[in-house]
Amino acid sequence: MERVLVVQLADIGDLILSTPALAALRQARPDAHITLLAGAHAAPVVRGLPLVDDIFTLDRQAFNSSTALLKPANLRRLFGLGRFDTVVYFHHFTLRLGTFKFALIALAARAKRRIGLDNDRAWFLTDTLLDAGFGARHQAQYWLDLVGLLGADSTPRPAVVAADPLSPQLSTLFNSALVVAIHPGSGGYSRARRWDAAGFAAVADALHDEYGAEIVLVGGPDDDTASVKAAMRNEPLDLSGQTTLPQLAALLAKCRLFIGADSGVMHLAAAVGVPVVAVFGPSNAAAWGPWPPDGAARVVRSAPECSPCSYVGHGIGLREGCPARTCMRMVTPEHVLAAARSLLDGTPPAVHELPRRMIFSRRIHILGLPVDGITYPEWLDRIESWTAGAGDRTCHHVCTINPEFTMIARRDPNFWNILHRADLCVPDGVGLLWAARRLGHRLPERVTGSDGVPKIAERAARLGWRLFLLGAAPGVAEQAGAVLQARFPGLDIAGIYGGSPAPDEEDAIVERVNASGADILFVAYGAPEQDKWIARNLPRLKVAMAMGVGGAFDFLAGVVPRAPLWMQRAGLEWLFRLFLQPWRFKRMLRLPRFVLAVLQRGAG
Repeated sequence: MERVLVVQLADIGDLILSTPALAALRQARPDAHITLLAGAHAAPVVRGLPLVDDIFTLDRQAFNSSTALLKPANLRRLFGLGRFDTVVYFHHFTLRLGTFKFALIALAARAKRRIGLDNDRAWFLTDTLLDAGFGARHQAQYWLDLVGLLGADSTPRPAVVAADPLSPQLSTLFNSALVVAIHPGSGGYSRARRWDAAGFAAVADALHDEYGAEIVLVGGPDDDTASVKAAMRNEPLDLSGQTTLPQLAALLAKCRLFIGADSGVMHLAAAVGVPVVAVFGPSNAAAWGPWPPDGAARVVRSAPECSPCSYVGHGIGLREGCPARTCMRMVTPEHVLAAARSLLDGTPPAVHELPRRMIFSRRIHILGLPVDGITYPEWLDRIESWTAGAGDRTCHHVCTINPEFTMIARRDPNFWNILHRADLCVPDGVGLLWAARRLGHRLPERVTGSDGVPKIAERAARLGWRLFLLGAAPGVAEQAGAVLQARFPGLDIAGIYGGSPAPDEEDAIVERVNASGADILFVAYGAPEQDKWIARNLPRLKVAMAMGVGGAFDFLAGVVPRAPLWMQRAGLEWLFRLFLQPWRFKRMLRLPRFVLAVLQRGAG
């Protein structure tokens, strides 16, 4: 008899999203003996289902770390699994030490055939499917396609979960009321995925008032249901911490609606067929949205440029999100209510199409990051087209990328993603022109923020664009604004404000910028914070273009002199800046590292 070991050691939601593939594998190999290797905390969602013959569980705390299987006790337990013909991994091999852990599982199973995703770390596998990154396919589809290598049908099918009968007490609840389940938690993996408790309370009260809904709070003891309950006007039924996973599955199956964030409980609700409203922020909805995607579900997200920031491409990214968590704060109770009403009333969802980004035609990549071969006249013409809109026009983000940015982004996944998603990445650095030539490309000219600001101001004075200057040291932006107005008579500066990129200031700053009626926003908070601030707030900025300008205000105000023109043309402006500001020495060390990286890796 063929023996197959399926490895899914991740969280509850991940195991639920594996059940379509397990069902397809069972259908394709009805005579095989299939063993599931899963976390003990997640296993109850499939225990008793006819998907597998055996479930071998590992304790989450004992086996969760990348080095867990190096412990002798854990190794002895693992090698007690027995011999298998085939091992199938329902995992991305994201961390190098974690990959070694999975290789040890293959060694323990002594399987000749080892199947999984290949992201250039799958050295121990015999059969692979290309790992295109998180979100390139839904996680459930990845695993369906993977078992397709064993002859299974990879056509999408629903997830399935184990459910226990409801108690008679709870059964009577569903006979007389429209029940809405609310889960304010996000599981133990990342609290950054949680939406505001006050927001859940406002939605719950509105549904009670409008539909007479009975609100049931569900989840575990750490899911902050107490805060939601305290903020509600109406008394909910609080069942948090009082159900097993199979009992919760049965309860959710009887509900008319489920509302929650990205969590295993959300996937449990989707699996039992209850309509789902899922709030997403830092996490990747393309990878972990409700399954199946065409089911009765609505994903609600504010979609700033930096979201998602966790599990994008082949990296983990910001598992706990950023400190500001603007993506979750920008989701309002009205957004969630609109999705809930759509599902309860059976009406089509409101369509909020994200603006289509127009990639510049002469875009190249240096060390994996985009650089646009644009000239100043082309850039100004593009700004003119952006400012032609009015009212609900889209805010476009321009990044002034240089070698220092490049090296920062290689260690900062959030900044890396932002640069990839920006509308333009202009080549602000002679090192990029050299790197482009080295790689066989040509950038027409260096396009800097320091020179771009006065060029934009000149056209703004002629066409009536209104500028907002944000950031820099006290008094510097005001002085820079005065210099620009003296140089370009008629220039309209809509506002000047210092502030900081601190999360507790950004709401008021965005309101100030929008109230000014500005067309263009220059942000001088320093890299990469200025571009992160823009990315977080992009959906709610009512300007046509926002750009981080670094020290441009300092140059304009005369606080820091520019290098002589001959040094700028020779690409030695960095040397002049270092002479004036020796404290920049550590930052300047990124420049030789950039050169070395280009010589070693090129465009990759």
